[in-house]
Amino acid sequence: MAEDKIAYKNILAPIDGSKISEAIVEKAAAVAVRNQTVLDLLYVIDTNSISGLAGMSISGDVVYQLVQDAEEKLSKYAEIARKQGAKEVNIHVRFGSPKTVIARDFPKDHDTGLIMLGKSGLNTLERLLVGSVTTFVVQNAKADILIVQ
Repeated sequence: MAEDKIAYKNILAPIDGSKISEAIVEKAAAVAVRNQTVLDLLYVIDTNSISGLAGMSISGDVVYQLVQDAEEKLSKYAEIARKQGAKEVNIHVRFGSPKTVIARDFPKDHDTGLIMLGKSGLNTLERLLVGSVTTFVVQNAKADILIVQ
């Protein structure tokens, strides 16, 4: 049984541009290379935080700029992954709740086998009030999870 390896198909690395994002991408790229599989980089634009801006309606220009900024970040990280040797790196921008998009929606749509994400950047009080995306994903995703420190 030592010969048998667990092979992951379609690796998801959700990133948000925080300090740990580059480490997530580098480690996810290494796993994608070892498994000879696709690496999906995902940026979720949190619609709850956008719509919570004092009830203001958000113009198309603002939405367009949010998507442009997300795609710029993702392109930078995709280049890092390719330099690490990842052959097929796809970038995705989604709108919604990061918790459910990462744990359920995206993996279902893309047959994700492994989700690699950073541990929560929230402090204890914030985790109590809003909950951690990482905690939610660990408790609700059907794919394997790897937490990057």
